[in-house]
Amino acid sequence: MKNKGLLTAVAVIVIVLGGFALFQGFQKDNKSAKTTTSTTSNQKQYTVGVLQLMSHPALDQIYEGIKEGLAEEGLKEGENLTINFQNGQGDQSKLNTMSQQLVQDKSEVLIGIATPAAQALDNNVKKKDIPIVLGAVTDPEGAGLVASNDAPGANITGVSDQPPVEEIIALAKKMLPNAKKVGMLYASSEANSKFQVAKASEKAKELGMEVVNKPVASTNEVAQTVQILANEVDFVFIPLDNTIANAMETVAQEAEKQKLPVFPSVETMVQQGGVATIGISQKELGVQTGKMAAQIVKGEAEPATTPIFTFSKGETIINQKQAEALEIHLSDELTKDARFTE
Repeated sequence: MKNKGLLTAVAVIVIVLGGFALFQGFQKDNKSAKTTTSTTSNQKQYTVGVLQLMSHPALDQIYEGIKEGLAEEGLKEGENLTINFQNGQGDQSKLNTMSQQLVQDKSEVLIGIATPAAQALDNNVKKKDIPIVLGAVTDPEGAGLVASNDAPGANITGVSDQPPVEEIIALAKKMLPNAKKVGMLYASSEANSKFQVAKASEKAKELGMEVVNKPVASTNEVAQTVQILANEVDFVFIPLDNTIANAMETVAQEAEKQKLPVFPSVETMVQQGGVATIGISQKELGVQTGKMAAQIVKGEAEPATTPIFTFSKGETIINQKQAEALEIHLSDELTKDARFTE
């Protein structure tokens, strides 16, 4: 009986000690879980506001690139980043309202895709206390957004999408050596386009060509204007112009009917029916914009002292199918460093 009592006592002690050990283990695991949760919840959270002028392939690619650039700098949606995205669909009144909303949402940095979007943001940041990063603004200084491209001076910096327009005109002349007249198709409302057309016109005249300017007030005039140009010029140049980009399918359809070569300033417009360009990757432009925004919001850079980023070199991009349809000879010199659209 004594042995039986002793065994019972030992069994009780073992059970108690085992239960205590389990309890201690549970407490440790629970504490570890709380620490992990606390670490996650204490991670710095960022809010970025993005205002895009309208939807067309080039601007959409820039936005995708912005998200990649933010992620490369450690700002990832679903983890530590919230993006408030607004698309004005080309409506100035919407841009203004959406800018006000992004400011009220207390975005820590604002990104404007295209000049009118950036200007709307600037107009609504009254105290200039929210950083603004420009994505796809051809001439920030000329648009009145910065004091100078080298030293912006206030709360704005960003990326210029200025294409090498002189090189595009020179490329068109190489592909069409007998060309005597070039038509400039652009929107009369876009200051960036006028800036580019001026540079392109100067180069065309230098190469011995006459320039025919055909600005349009809206996309409704595009088809008829292309028809008129077909009777007056040997090829058409299109600057980085959001209005014309939005109507590029119409441009391509009319140009194809008239056998009129079109040389745009962006790859997506070559893919849609242009002949060739020397362009900057819109995706890479967006990536650079996203990186700059991330560096600013993390306190690693100041807009006032961060120069406007401009790409130093473009890439020759050719629509081989379109060139062949127009019976344009593609020499080895033209194609050796070129990339063909898919």
